Amino acid sequence: MVLGFSIALIVFSLLLMLLVLMHKGKGGGLSDMFGGGMQSSVGGSSVAERNLDRITVVVGLCWFACIMVLGLLMKANS
Repeated sequence: MVLGFSIALIVFSLLLMLLVLMHKGKGGGLSDMFGGGMQSSVGGSSVAERNLDRITVVVGLCWFACIMVLGLLMKANS
């Protein structure tokens, strides 16, 4: 069980790094990567950016849950 959560933690860590790097910085971010460098006239972020935000939060919560479960399993085994 510890091995499974350890592998999940590694996968979530790599995925979280990838998602954070895809976010908009001083440059254009995800929208410029695919050629959509124009600003939206509505003033909000694009649908792709909002979905990226949501996915990043979900992966971050899963990453945190894996750490908590691993901590509890390690404490129970000692």
